[in-house]
Amino acid sequence: MKIPIRNLSNQAVGEFDLPEAVFGYEYKEHLIHLAVKSHLAGLRRGTAKTKVRSEVSGSGKKLWRQKGTGRARMGSLRSPVWRKGGTVHGPQPRDYAMDLSVREKKNALKSALSRKVAEERLVVLDRLDLDSPKTRGLAQAMAGLGIEGKALIVDRWDNEELQLASRNNPSLKTVDALGVNVYDVVDRSYFVVSEPALRRLVEVLAS
Repeated sequence: MKIPIRNLSNQAVGEFDLPEAVFGYEYKEHLIHLAVKSHLAGLRRGTAKTKVRSEVSGSGKKLWRQKGTGRARMGSLRSPVWRKGGTVHGPQPRDYAMDLSVREKKNALKSALSRKVAEERLVVLDRLDLDSPKTRGLAQAMAGLGIEGKALIVDRWDNEELQLASRNNPSLKTVDALGVNVYDVVDRSYFVVSEPALRRLVEVLAS
């Protein structure tokens, strides 16, 4: 399937042949769900921590003798039943990461990108070299392309003008071709990519 290549002035300057194996992939909602869930789980820090009775401060001496006082038996000031005692079954540091195979990640991304093509929300540009790192200039260019709302812009990682122009706009996110993930694709309405970045992305997904 072919898709037009446009410039920042929204003029058609060529065509790009999208490989059917990548952009005609079957839509698999469950696989995309797993990929998104894995991505969000990987963002969790997992550093919540409470102290058990062996970690709180306080003497370990028995508070009073076992029998004869009329009070309940008690062995330590650090017992969970006491104020400032240890916490029982509290959170401990853990890793929330969910592992997916390389094939599952690629297939999920192909499925998400194929959906963008079917919805006509994939825009290919000949280049994304800006004259100046102005947020307003990039926003105007996106509006001229008919892009409204949130968009994922894909180009090379060292395009500093593009990085600076997009970072103050919460509707735009810029990533390298090798940094595209399923969550960003499904979270944003439009997928805007330069032709060199698209070729690099296709090369990775088709392998």
